Amino acid sequence: MSNQPYISILIPLFDELRSIPEMHAQVTDACVKLGRTYEILWIDDGSRDGSAHALDELAARDPRSRVVHFRRNFGKSSALAAGFERVRGQIVLTMDADLQDDPAMIDDFVRRIEAGADLVSGWKKTRHDPIDKTLPSRLFNAVVSRLSGVRLHDFNCGFKAYRADCVRELSVYGGFHRFLPVLAHHRGYRVEELIVNHRARKHGKSKYGVKRMFDGFMDLLTVLLVTRYRTRPLHFFGIPGMVLGGLGVLILTYLSFLWLFGYAIGERPLLTLGVLLTIVAMQFVGVGLLGELLVRTTIRSQEVFSIREEREAPAATRAAIYAQPSPVLPPSAPPMSGRQLPVSLAEGDQVSEEARTVTRAQNQNQPARRA
Repeated sequence: MSNQPYISILIPLFDELRSIPEMHAQVTDACVKLGRTYEILWIDDGSRDGSAHALDELAARDPRSRVVHFRRNFGKSSALAAGFERVRGQIVLTMDADLQDDPAMIDDFVRRIEAGADLVSGWKKTRHDPIDKTLPSRLFNAVVSRLSGVRLHDFNCGFKAYRADCVRELSVYGGFHRFLPVLAHHRGYRVEELIVNHRARKHGKSKYGVKRMFDGFMDLLTVLLVTRYRTRPLHFFGIPGMVLGGLGVLILTYLSFLWLFGYAIGERPLLTLGVLLTIVAMQFVGVGLLGELLVRTTIRSQEVFSIREEREAPAATRAAIYAQPSPVLPPSAPPMSGRQLPVSLAEGDQVSEEARTVTRAQNQNQPARRA
């Protein structure tokens, strides 16, 4: 493919002014060592600390950098959605701009994609974050892994790699950026996991708080509905319906026996509770999830973000940079069961013998790296 980069690095950010120069330098160094054509697409999610101006200056200096400015902060999912629509590479990598993701591992992600994976998700096995972030994250990952059937260790890691045809099919809005491996696996793409080097934050502070846990579980319900239960929503609604309905029937049966033995039940609060359990709760949950199903089938990108401005090098400059045709990405391997996702690792990582066995088997089947 001529006049197009081989790799697209997609970096969403919000108020990361102090991290931008170092992040750009590290990503550029990693891509140059990789020896493949590349572009860096920065999505400014409504920054207010001067990041927008710094990115514009960066795009003016580096023709491989492109910038998209949102009018306000729309969230990470919207930033990824805008980026997925604009990337031009055959391989797309997403990274956070806070320097906690190590760009030196870009090569490892590219190797896993070239070996046959469609999506490679990072696993921050050794994480340099405070306990108020790590403990809720572990709980969230355990619940999502169990309910979705996709046995990843870290759904929240922003360091991921995709084939371009995979990102074209992923609809990202709300908080769906956490569940991209689930959505990809549901569509039949091969999902793998790579242990990454997670670094301590150098500048700024985390943009996520306790509210993220609540939002994440609400989004999980939506993901389950639009993937596993999309064609059989009655099965989804039936589980809470049976629980609530069962409790309501037990309460009403108990009250019926009391009524048969001559006790008055008309003014008992328990009667109201029994009726509410069988009617009101299911109405609220059902209407909410049916609304999510409609959003999933009708959502448009114009509804989840608004772009103020875009900056990139002139077409002639880009054509000169990417004049040499890029190699064609090898075809992907067949998908695997969500309960048997392989874990790969970079050289030198300390992991279990089971993970080492999986990695050795993968490396034996990996094609030789092209010069």
